Amino acid sequence: MTDVKLASLMTLDTVEDGVYQAQSWDLGFRALFGGQVLGQALAAAYKTVGPERVAHSFHSYFLLPGDAKKPVIYDVEIVRDGRSFCTRRIKAIQDGKAIFFMMASFQLPEAGMTHQYATMPDVLSPESITSDIEFYEANYDKLARPMREALSYHKPIDIRTIDAVNSFAARKRDPQRNIWLRARESMPTENIALNQAALAYASDYHFLSTSLQPHGVAITDKNLRIATIDHAMWFHRPVAFNDWLLYVTQSPFSGNARGIVKGQIFNQKGELVASTMQEGLMRKIDS
Repeated sequence: MTDVKLASLMTLDTVEDGVYQAQSWDLGFRALFGGQVLGQALAAAYKTVGPERVAHSFHSYFLLPGDAKKPVIYDVEIVRDGRSFCTRRIKAIQDGKAIFFMMASFQLPEAGMTHQYATMPDVLSPESITSDIEFYEANYDKLARPMREALSYHKPIDIRTIDAVNSFAARKRDPQRNIWLRARESMPTENIALNQAALAYASDYHFLSTSLQPHGVAITDKNLRIATIDHAMWFHRPVAFNDWLLYVTQSPFSGNARGIVKGQIFNQKGELVASTMQEGLMRKIDS
């Protein structure tokens, strides 16, 4: 498959009121890609709110590894519908078991006090950086077979990691990473749900692995077990995922076989459009 569309992944079939089914993509990982359930769960929640409501945050927990070869069922519970805010609880299900939970909050847009105390770093432009997918294609023979077979599913998002060679190498470095990303396909700006769901999907790329950098451990290490535990996201401004966004990630701490990473997503004007936080398992096992 060469023509893979992210919008199709975020298109859910209605099983009954509040229950939806979505396809899965096998990205060549050990389990279902976490970004998929983040984006699809948000898309499912959007199906139960009015068109004037906009998601401003979600908080989620990954309970069990998902199977990338099977579809996912999303069960949406209406927790509260207020005049300004409404809340949804989303459960992702495979084989009759809950693999993931999300709480998502929506708001009617309104004017209010505004400030930004976050500065976009001065980095190389996306046009001057090679796309990650080109790096993988150039090193195709070095990739594990599952990754080679799934490479087309990594193409819908154009990801360009600054200093990619060092970022993914097994060498010790500061726990921070800068990534340019955007959707390759058309994402109409008026489709707020799709843009936010797509960005939620992308927010899980290369995120937790930032915590590995101070330890000189590569994500491809066969003795490494890494998995997301929880993921939170806040949307501050409208998202236009057709445009380049800079994903700035830092890991302030790791310990107890866990790492935590925070992210800030800027548009090219330097405006903070979203923030993320994630904690995950990082465990080395004996070979």
